[in-house]
Amino acid sequence: MMAGDMRSRPVVLAAGGTGGHMFPAEALARALLQRDVRVVLITDRRGHAFGNALPEVEVHRIRATQIGGGLVNKTRGAWELLMGYGQARGLLRALAPAVVAGFGGYPSLPTGYAAGRTGIPLVLHEQNALAGRANRWLAPKATAIAASFPRVDGLPDTARARMEVTGNPVRPAILDVAGQPYQPPNGGPIRLLVTGGSQGARVFSDVLPEALNQLPEEIRLRLQVAQQCRPEELEATRRAYVGTGIQVELETFFSDVPERLARAHLVIGRAGASTVAELAAVGRPSILVPYPFAMDDHQTVNAEIYAEAGATWHMPQDVFTADGLAERVTAMISQPQTLVSLAKAAKAFGRLDAADHLASLVMATGGLGRANGDDGPLQEAAE
Repeated sequence: MMAGDMRSRPVVLAAGGTGGHMFPAEALARALLQRDVRVVLITDRRGHAFGNALPEVEVHRIRATQIGGGLVNKTRGAWELLMGYGQARGLLRALAPAVVAGFGGYPSLPTGYAAGRTGIPLVLHEQNALAGRANRWLAPKATAIAASFPRVDGLPDTARARMEVTGNPVRPAILDVAGQPYQPPNGGPIRLLVTGGSQGARVFSDVLPEALNQLPEEIRLRLQVAQQCRPEELEATRRAYVGTGIQVELETFFSDVPERLARAHLVIGRAGASTVAELAAVGRPSILVPYPFAMDDHQTVNAEIYAEAGATWHMPQDVFTADGLAERVTAMISQPQTLVSLAKAAKAFGRLDAADHLASLVMATGGLGRANGDDGPLQEAAE
């Protein structure tokens, strides 16, 4: 088949479920569309796809669900995945894609498995430092595995030789502020950003007011805190800050996180893959408190590897106390070089070209060419 014919064959993306899976899929779609590659998304019935952001992407929905709970739920889940596999196999036969790119999560299983069974090249993108269950199951069938972290636990040894570190794509709004250099407080206001995922984190509402009130007055009165809270905890958290002298802004959702991240002197947050990628892209020091009930405790592995690179201070939730946090923040602010070193290491960890690197790997695996002089320059502003 001529190269032009190969380039006309689509790339199929298999993703669904949480934004952690869908965001990098959307980033890849954008990078591929910029290279005039046709993109098709296969997701489950509950998947929100890309909304109106990418109308050029053809979307198909199949049956899929998580396998878990008791025997009845496991049986129902297995049946749904089996039905989804049949649907995915039919779609792949009709679409004849050059390659399938899977992003983890149960909705990616039927399509990824169908690709492996029918001889279509399969690329897996793993966002976390501990491979998710879907990617672990699909790894033996994968032609290539794109990793966000320099080390990915949980993969079979036979799959490691097919792994390439591409990074985890971040939002264009993050890339827009990624060039702003880090400046420590140096006697001025100290901007602290506290995030906890889409719904905030209860432990931060419990610990932060007491911890920050313990800081030396010289530090405490310079604080400008922007903290995300759960809706039901907003007023209680607001009351907890009364009398501390701390300038605080509490919201259930910040629409301008990229700008706040760029201005922050220190960030306290969870250790999800997207959070780590955004902190690294902008290069900001952080204290990461992994969510201990995440699937397979994967956030702890994310935080450990990021901390090993010198890019963050890892505080497990069981030691994330008011006393412990107050001591840590005091030490960081009192020694600005610590903040600078964390910021520098975070920046070195980040990969601003993750979307394009991933697109190059997918295209090469599917025989569509790799980004070079013929395919155009790498695009640094992909989501």
